[in-house]
Amino acid sequence: MASGTVMNAPPSGGSNDVSLEEPKKMTREDWRKKKELEEQRKLGNAPAEVDEEGKDINPHIPQYISSVPWYIDPSKRPTLKHQRPQPEKQKQYSSSGDWYKRGVQEHAVATRYRKGACENCGALTHKKKDCMERPRKVGAKYTGMNIAPDEHVQPQLMFDYDGKRDRWNGYNPEEHMKIVEEYSKVDLAKRTLKAQKLQEELASGKLEQVERDHNSEDEDEDKYADDIDMPGQNFDSKRRITVRNLRIREDIAKYLRNLDPNSAYYDPKTRAMRENPYANTGKNPDEVGYAGDNFVRYTGDTISMAQTQLFAWEAYDKGSEVHLQADPTKLELLYKSFKVKKEDFKAQQKESILEKYGGQEHLDAPPAELLLAQTEDYVEYSRHGTVIKGQEKAIACSKYEEDVKINNHTCIWGSYWKEGKWGYKCCHSFVKYSYCTGEAGKEIANSEASLLEEQPREEEHMTKPKTLMEIHQEKQKEKKKKKHKKSSNSDSEGEEKKKQEKLKKALNAEEARLLHVKEIMQLDERKRPYNSLYETREPTEEEMEAYRMKRQRPDDPMASFLGQ
Repeated sequence: MASGTVMNAPPSGGSNDVSLEEPKKMTREDWRKKKELEEQRKLGNAPAEVDEEGKDINPHIPQYISSVPWYIDPSKRPTLKHQRPQPEKQKQYSSSGDWYKRGVQEHAVATRYRKGACENCGALTHKKKDCMERPRKVGAKYTGMNIAPDEHVQPQLMFDYDGKRDRWNGYNPEEHMKIVEEYSKVDLAKRTLKAQKLQEELASGKLEQVERDHNSEDEDEDKYADDIDMPGQNFDSKRRITVRNLRIREDIAKYLRNLDPNSAYYDPKTRAMRENPYANTGKNPDEVGYAGDNFVRYTGDTISMAQTQLFAWEAYDKGSEVHLQADPTKLELLYKSFKVKKEDFKAQQKESILEKYGGQEHLDAPPAELLLAQTEDYVEYSRHGTVIKGQEKAIACSKYEEDVKINNHTCIWGSYWKEGKWGYKCCHSFVKYSYCTGEAGKEIANSEASLLEEQPREEEHMTKPKTLMEIHQEKQKEKKKKKHKKSSNSDSEGEEKKKQEKLKKALNAEEARLLHVKEIMQLDERKRPYNSLYETREPTEEEMEAYRMKRQRPDDPMASFLGQ
């Protein structure tokens, strides 16, 4: 507590130890010592000041922040405690483990009245005025019978920002054990089912004893792991996995390989170019770096691989345990036997139909091209609906009429261009909607062009004889020009005189300015008037000319004689 008498009593509700007396003023010597200590602390030569909690106070913090206000407690040393969050003003949040109670707790019903319980029903969770039960004639407090169970009261929880957004808050980890148990039961059922199938195959003689010994428990686990849907392996119409076509920066864009607008179509949405962009250039598809998406998709073993994968999916749906990645050899042998059986079945079905109904002579007939002298265009489509071969791509047309030839023309307007003019190529005519003259028009146009080239330039520039009216108008124009010249000469003389007078005034003003500048430069900087060397007005042309005339150049050899 600060020394001295208390002038005024503290207000009610405040601390009795706090004095409202203003601090005494420091002497000049103490003030100087205090400032020197602060400078030494800022430079790091003196230890930093310590607050009441033992923490160092940054010497660069201003005094009005670190010092405690005198009306709170003048006896306290400088501290930052009053700047920090006060614990009594902080909100108390529930911990992350707290959550609402799930279900109703089962307690034994009380057999006698408890102190503080409801006088009407006997429950401890509410009073008589809050009781929702029918008022009894004689309350449970006096009878001690039919005491109602306590209500289930949920706690009042208040979470902070993270607690409100915690999706796992209130989750019971024991719930996950039910899912683990369910999956373990399914796995056990699969293993027992497979063991039964193996026993049946062994009993029937389909599997040998060697193959049974070769299979191990690790392979079984891998086989079950392969049943998981892999991206791009299992096809389901209800959920499709789409992978965007990605390329590196060094690759050439597909639409830049051939800039011909009639070449292969590029779909910007899927970044697909199915046809070969070099199809019309005469290059071999095997020699170019890129021959279209269909070339990669339908060349080599890609088709056979896709057929094998499709067979594996169909066989798996029908109950056969085959997988392209797990057992490729087994799948290949099974697919080959399937194709042989399919061909045999088709041949047997065909023979049985011919034996029953006949008609072999119709199958041995020559082709329809020889009989009817006509053919049908063969078009082959892919699984995605695009044309693979058998039909050329149609040229895209606009909504306007194209290639419409009128007036016996064999070419359209704009098919011929010469010397900045458009015309018809068939007759070299530059007149639109004109009648076609054919080769005769071409000869006439060529002869006219040769005659124009042979004529001299003087004849081209020959002018017609002027009339009397045109000669009279030219004379009047010449008279007006002469009058205008005389008036302009008189005006120019008056303007020159005015310019000379303005220049004299500017020279006098420049001399006065130079003398004023010389006087100011001789004064001390502290006595020089503020902004004395600057002017905000833009100089005129006469002032700029006077400045150039009066400017002294140090490199001029006659500079020393200018002031004499």
